[in-house]
Amino acid sequence: MNAPITDKYWRNSARLPLSELVQTLGIGFAHRAADYDSRDRFAAENFAEMKVAGLLAAGVPAELGGGGASYVEVADMLRSLGRHCGGTALALAMHTHPLMAAVWRWQTEKAPVDGLLKRVAAEDLMLLSTGGNDWLNGSGTAEKAEGGYLFSGRKRFVSGCEAGDLLMTMALDGDTVLHAGIPMKSEGVRIEPTWQTLGMRASGSHDVILDRVLVPDAAIAVRRPAGQWHPFFHLVTMIAFPLIYSVYRGVAESLREEALALAGRRRTEGDTQLLAGRMETAFAAAAAAHGQMVACAAAGKPGEATSAQIMTLKRVMTDNLLTMAGAALDVAGGSAFYRTSRAERLFRDLQAARYHPFTALPQERLAGRLALGLDADGKAA
Repeated sequence: MNAPITDKYWRNSARLPLSELVQTLGIGFAHRAADYDSRDRFAAENFAEMKVAGLLAAGVPAELGGGGASYVEVADMLRSLGRHCGGTALALAMHTHPLMAAVWRWQTEKAPVDGLLKRVAAEDLMLLSTGGNDWLNGSGTAEKAEGGYLFSGRKRFVSGCEAGDLLMTMALDGDTVLHAGIPMKSEGVRIEPTWQTLGMRASGSHDVILDRVLVPDAAIAVRRPAGQWHPFFHLVTMIAFPLIYSVYRGVAESLREEALALAGRRRTEGDTQLLAGRMETAFAAAAAAHGQMVACAAAGKPGEATSAQIMTLKRVMTDNLLTMAGAALDVAGGSAFYRTSRAERLFRDLQAARYHPFTALPQERLAGRLALGLDADGKAA
């Protein structure tokens, strides 16, 4: 049995590499996954362990007190965790992508975000993201008040909100979207437990209600026109989606292995072989698309072309993940239909891949606009 992790992995006497630490933690995560799923429970124990071990600050540069992991290493961390507990990994991804966007800005643009990054490392600060639900249009209202704004609204799908510290969100002041980080302990912030879902139950992606929460003027990080692409969202697109879909790749890897194990004696049957081939083909396409997404984000530059590429690859990956998931149940056979089957849970977790923006039609519209020589908002270049 492995000794418990008692300190940040980069300063622990054992000096575990990040990949080995994830494997060590993942054993416990995998054992708890079925319980979280069956009882609609947030993976609180997993996040407590990850905070102690330093996973929340894995991507913070070493000179700012963090683990110094590269973007590719962070993506691999999420993929590996996805193999053990998809909901835990998805909630961590929703902390990790705004964190890695801040790292990119600090390293590339010398942006003054080092204070936030140091706090994540020193305080085990957990970020929460609402951008997936708000996206380009934004949601909620921002009412001007003395010294700032009063934010109100319902923020859906706030993964990990029970363990989070800082809500990275937005609200509308007329036609202008204001972005800010709101401490979860602020007056007027509350969690409404709504997360009873098909899959990814351990992510605890409840609604967060903002009721006239005072946000100081100094906390407004971005102002942008509602409904239009903005440089901030090109950066979010480039950084976020390869990380989020690392989780789904990990879930798919586990489902593939489980389906092949359940095939058992039927592996000599021709129909089973064809179904396994269908599963393998779809999985290979999804993995290839994801590999290109990560490579694009690790070496790319945010902008319209990069956003269109990331969204197109995400669509290719999603379509193939869903095809692969269906084929995996056919390979596994009737035993996968039972709630006691790990394959059944993994199949349900993969269905969440279809809901992240952009979904199918907006993605096709974006790709078509750029192919026709228009900009991302559909205007002539």
